[in-house]
This record gives sequence, C-alpha cells and structure tokens, in this order.
Amino acid sequence: MAEDFTDKVVLITGAASGIGLSQAKLFKDNGAKVIAVDKNEIPLDVMSFNGDVSQSEFIDNLFDSIKSKFNTLDIVCNTAGILDGYSPVTETSLEQWQNILNTNLTSQFMVIKKALPMMLDKGKGVFVNMASIAGLVANGGGVAYTASKHAVIGMTKQLDIDYANQGIRANCIAPGAIDTPMNAADFAGDGKMAKWVADQTPAKRWAKPEEVAELALFLASDRSDYIHGSVVPIDGGWTAQ
Repeated sequence: MAEDFTDKVVLITGAASGIGLSQAKLFKDNGAKVIAVDKNEIPLDVMSFNGDVSQSEFIDNLFDSIKSKFNTLDIVCNTAGILDGYSPVTETSLEQWQNILNTNLTSQFMVIKKALPMMLDKGKGVFVNMASIAGLVANGGGVAYTASKHAVIGMTKQLDIDYANQGIRANCIAPGAIDTPMNAADFAGDGKMAKWVADQTPAKRWAKPEEVAELALFLASDRSDYIHGSVVPIDGGWTAQ
C-alpha cells in the first residue's frame, strides 16, 4: 500500500548505502522531504549532510541546518551503525568498545535529544531506531555490538514510555541477515559464511534492505499509531528458534 508522506520531514542516518539508502529512497518516493546523513557520499537527490554522527559538534550543526531550513521534524530513522567483527571481550580494546557504543548508541541518543523538542512543540513525532537481532539474543555480533543493540532497545522503550502521552512514538527494528555492504565480509571468497547464515535461518535466505525499509515506512506511518515501544524483528525466523 502506498503511503502519503507529503510535506513530512524525515531524517535518516546511515543513508549512503544499505538499509539507510533504501529508507531514503522509499520515503522520497512517498512524498517525504528527506534529510540524509552519512560519512560517505549519498547517491540520492535529497538534502544531504556528510559527517560522523558520533560527534556532537556535527549533530549540533546538522540540527542548526534542519531548524533553519524546515523548523520542524516529523520522523527520525536512526539507522547508522557499525559492526565489531564478532570480537569477544578479550579481543575488544577499550577504544573499539567506545567506538561501537558511540556510533551505534550515543549517536542515536544525541539525535533524539535534538529532535525530540521539535516534535514535542507540535505534539507529534516518530522515532524508528535500528536495533538488531543482536539486541535480542547473543551471537548476532561481538560483545560491543551486542551490548550497543541491547541498549538501543532499552533506550527506545524508555523514550516511548516517557513521551507517548505527548504524541511521540518510538519503536525499534531488529534486522537479522540483510544483504547490505555492511555484511559484505560474509559474502567474501566462496561465500561460505553467507551460505551458513542462510542455512541457519528458517526462511533459508538473506533479506534485501528494501524489505527493512518497507517496515520502517509502516512504523513511521499513521497505520501503526498504536504500536509503541516495540521491537519488530525482521529476521526470517532467526529469533523464533
């Protein structure tokens, strides 16, 4: 079903590739005014900002620009994130730990902190925060990635509980095996790892990023108005096992 997001201002982080790029394309196709953010060049004709979402100065400048251009914000898709190579504690340095937490968790907090007052001013707003199956179960990543995604889920639930009565909705998406550049290492060489993951997934395949984008579009729409503080897996049945 086509959605009408005409005149809705949508901020999407991690928008240069993978799930974020698919989200940006889909929201644009449905009439939204998309603000795309990434460290890398964004291959889409939308309002774009290049920078590191883990840096507070960049976030401050980003929101100064958003306020100057639109003075409003309707939807935030906190999609930016990085993996940790499945590293356990003994192979994770403090620097690596902090980098993962800053990129996957603190960046979302900083974006929420800036976006929320704009939404509260008009009594309505939606956050779609990217978690992972690693936020629900172990073995979806290393210790830092798993910790960061569990924390994203907790933060999102608390955000919704705190502000649901003021018109704010916040939900998480928990993707499983998604065929994106971030997971390119699994397809390297003979693709043995990718084949193993597909075999271990009840649906016996990897998902496309467009499938996750469709879920984000639904969670951002009025059709999901009664969905609050939820975590929606899109994992081919992985967490049902």
